[in-house]
Amino acid sequence: MLKKQNPQARLSFLCAGLVLFALNSLAQVATPVEHRIAETLAPGIEHLEIKRGNFTAETGDRWQIHALIVDPRQASLRLTRAMDELVGAETTSSMAARHGALAAINAGFFRVSGTYRGEPDGLMVMNGNVMSEPVRGGAAMALTNASGTKVAFARVTVKAELKLNGQEIIPINGFNRPREKEQLIVFTPEFHRTTLTTPDGLEVIVRKGRVQLLLDGKGSSVIPADGFVISASGAAKRALSQLRRGMKVEILTPIHATPSLPFVPDVLLGGGPILLAKGEIQTNPDGFNPNSFVNFRHPRTAIGVRKDGALVLVTIDGRQPHKSVGMTIPELAALMLELDCEEAMNLDGGGSTTMVIKNKVVNSISDATGERAVSDALLVIAK
Repeated sequence: MLKKQNPQARLSFLCAGLVLFALNSLAQVATPVEHRIAETLAPGIEHLEIKRGNFTAETGDRWQIHALIVDPRQASLRLTRAMDELVGAETTSSMAARHGALAAINAGFFRVSGTYRGEPDGLMVMNGNVMSEPVRGGAAMALTNASGTKVAFARVTVKAELKLNGQEIIPINGFNRPREKEQLIVFTPEFHRTTLTTPDGLEVIVRKGRVQLLLDGKGSSVIPADGFVISASGAAKRALSQLRRGMKVEILTPIHATPSLPFVPDVLLGGGPILLAKGEIQTNPDGFNPNSFVNFRHPRTAIGVRKDGALVLVTIDGRQPHKSVGMTIPELAALMLELDCEEAMNLDGGGSTTMVIKNKVVNSISDATGERAVSDALLVIAK
């Protein structure tokens, strides 16, 4: 026998249903429409294309996202420099083609104009040799291919010094970059054929750890393949006045990483901010402008690591309202977490953001002139 329902109870039930319906409708509106296409490029290498948002509407946010999911047991990740030097620029697609890479993304920040165009804007260490000092918060990616490809992220400091004749210590202000007033800069063979400096300083040519020549007021000295050049002005120049031919000179570059790296890296590459650490979104801006850079939507490039060691290389197009609006750093961090990353770091973005697959640029470049020449690229090499 059916029990007669209380009218007040029926009204409460109806109201509750309407509330649930409204909440469900709001959730559907808040969740952007999404379309995903996954493609296996080679064993252990997958390309994921995500289109998020309503691409048929005249207004509204939308995003074009590309991700490479790389199994480090079946592929390796390598950093390559434009023109195989520290100064100069080359497109990501050109670097990928030169090295026979299956895929590639742009990598570190760099100087975009002038004589030193392409010079790294941030840390670069290759095979234990410091080629560029950290800037901002020192966020960096560590990479090794020694026993399988591994990637980690840390904040890195370098206390660079010269040791003269086994005794006196002089601070080094930087590596392979323009020498400013009262500075001492070291130029290594990886930089270029010459230092490209102006003739208003002292340059010391060092070969096999010994002073070979002192050049005052010359500029743009030839960098020896078996040594380096010390370029100094002002007080730093006076500190080098004691040097004589044959004296011993050493470069000291102790590197400190926080947290400690789980392996000895072949490469350290500056970037930032760090997006994820131990599965948690990070809020430290790492010295980047919180307004124009961190909280403003731009095209972005990022790299992450999943718990199982798989690498995730991501580009998000931006500055193209009808194609993709770009992401803030917090939005990028949330995306990397969504892609199952435990650790992640932002790389150079804006007009530099590029993903190349099989010698073709697959993302939508934001520069009106097309693919931008950049300083370096991360290459995915299929085994």
